[in-house]
Amino acid sequence: MRKIFVLDTNVLLHNAAALEAFTDNEVVLPIDVIEELDLFKKDSDEKGRNARAAIRMLDELRERGKLGEGVPLKNGGVLRILMHNAITGLIGLSSETRDNKILMTAYALQKKGGQVIFVSKDINARVKADALGIKAVDFEKQKVDMDRLYSGWTELPADKKDIDSFYNKKTLTIKDKTTLDNQYVLLKDKTNEKYTALARFSAKQKAALPLKNDISDAWGIKPRNKEQSMALDLLMDDSITLVTLIGQAGTGKTLLALAAGLKKTVDDHGYKRMLVSRPVIPMGRDIGYLPGTKEEKLINWMQPIYDNLEYILTIRKKKDNIKDLIDSDLLQLEALTYMRGRSIPSQFIIIDEAQNLTPHEIKTVVSRAGNHTKMVLTGDPYQIDNPYLDSSSNGLTYAVEKMKGQSMFGHILLTKSERSNLASLAAELL
Repeated sequence: MRKIFVLDTNVLLHNAAALEAFTDNEVVLPIDVIEELDLFKKDSDEKGRNARAAIRMLDELRERGKLGEGVPLKNGGVLRILMHNAITGLIGLSSETRDNKILMTAYALQKKGGQVIFVSKDINARVKADALGIKAVDFEKQKVDMDRLYSGWTELPADKKDIDSFYNKKTLTIKDKTTLDNQYVLLKDKTNEKYTALARFSAKQKAALPLKNDISDAWGIKPRNKEQSMALDLLMDDSITLVTLIGQAGTGKTLLALAAGLKKTVDDHGYKRMLVSRPVIPMGRDIGYLPGTKEEKLINWMQPIYDNLEYILTIRKKKDNIKDLIDSDLLQLEALTYMRGRSIPSQFIIIDEAQNLTPHEIKTVVSRAGNHTKMVLTGDPYQIDNPYLDSSSNGLTYAVEKMKGQSMFGHILLTKSERSNLASLAAELL
């Protein structure tokens, strides 16, 4: 028996391809979903683009038959648009809102004997569906298991002679077949856990290699723990063109990325400039919504970046200042919405707060990278402002899961707060 998946509008606004994500089953779109898509189609943000994409897909499906009767999908399923049914109201549920009308459609289909599953990104809508006795789920095609998220490093037990050999020869063959390319390994003596060696695995050489020599200091910023050392090693390696750093507040992810970018751009002249952006408000919203000049608007968005830059410049104790870096075109702070459609070569790009991007938005951003460009994504999956994303469905964790093991990708999960004792305590207890 085919299952009937009733989709909420927010699922298509999150990912238009959800129309074809339910193989061999029936996908039902209440007419209210179509009306809501029509409201969003003029928007210039990601929701607007997904609304237009979904509408185009529906228009193409009309060639296969009548949408009201059901049309076949390439995956073996059927898609049907359902007009309002005989049930116009339910006890305790107003029929005045489109959200409730969508739920009523699911309820009516279930009353007819169908195996109905309501799919929504809206937690409250799922709660109401459950109260009506309808099975309700989130759209999980692009979700990852946060409890098993790739950390970027692992511990491996080793004999003392192997660790000695690694220190002497600067290489050690790794026989463990589960170790991924660019994954860090902490070699630990089987008889003395305090005797260790930190290395990075190379799939090409099938061996653990030492960390880079220039990670001890990046514009005055020095790693304070092994996780920060691993992160800085990735940031300073030009062969790693995509780096993701995940961690709670105070773990140093943004500070390390900025320090490495400044060293690579200003001191080493390895990149034309450092470009920094962050989706403080949803991607696609124009900065015209905020008062003032472009620079004044960006200050409102980028104040955390300015704070980190000022701290780095204070540590460095030189005459450089943020304005000089911007005026010399070595540093650019840009609204994320303006990156769409661009090809950005020879730049060190940092996208802060990337956990607020959808998987499709992450793809859009990373695909902007031109020749000799390094992209760094930083964020905390447990601090999300987007109402339709969570720690498992955001673009940052999705990128980690999909990119792990690739030769040009590296990732570190930072767990130790180094900001201050108070920050560490707050992150742990509050």
